[in-house]
Amino acid sequence: MPISRIAIGSPVEASQPDAIKAAVAEFISMLIFVFAGEGSGMAFAKLTDNGSTTPAGLLAASIAHAFALFVAVSVGANISGGHVNPAVTFGAFVGGHITLFRSILYWIAQLLGSVVACLLLKFATGGLETSAFALSSGVTVWNALVFEIVMTFGLVYTVYATAVDPKKGNLGIIAPIAIGFIVGANILAGGAFDGASMNPAVSFGPAVVSWTWDSHWVYWLGPFVGAGIAALVYEILFINQSHEQLPTSAEY
Repeated sequence: MPISRIAIGSPVEASQPDAIKAAVAEFISMLIFVFAGEGSGMAFAKLTDNGSTTPAGLLAASIAHAFALFVAVSVGANISGGHVNPAVTFGAFVGGHITLFRSILYWIAQLLGSVVACLLLKFATGGLETSAFALSSGVTVWNALVFEIVMTFGLVYTVYATAVDPKKGNLGIIAPIAIGFIVGANILAGGAFDGASMNPAVSFGPAVVSWTWDSHWVYWLGPFVGAGIAALVYEILFINQSHEQLPTSAEY
């Protein structure tokens, strides 16, 4: 069982050079991702008189986030594993592929990267607001919670299949593309309902900068539940439990 391989680690990890480098890589990758993803939405809204809520705006958001995540995962993969998402880090922790203390270090770096990206966007755009994630009219928090659970399940399941599974072989080469594609596809599926976050850090940055916290808990609970389920399902059903435990280091 993967639960038996969960490792707490030690506070000493926070001062280890490789852990610090990994955290910095997560910070930079998250900054790149949020700046491009959130910035594309702000740019589209400016060019189309707030047309970011139109079908064209949804398509633009999907493409921008898919491309940006592909790059963000790629540039961080060899240093931190390219999580670029607290939910992905949680999924790796549940599967025993990263320690709790290193996970906390990643989470802090990811949240800071998102906040800094949104602050830079606000400054660079002359004070335009970074829109916080919100539920569409007629969508309840429970509807949104299901959306976030299912979409994040798909994301983390894809991460496990293409990047974590020791039997992935050459499939690992396309992992960043597959991860970017599933996020882009999920935005098309859920973007019109709750914004399709799948990433607590992506929701956190705009919420801090705009100081808007309506239903914010949904964008934490949903992704973490979806990630945990995906990790357990893939570990139990598809990863040979007899293989050696992967290092609880930065890499998948």
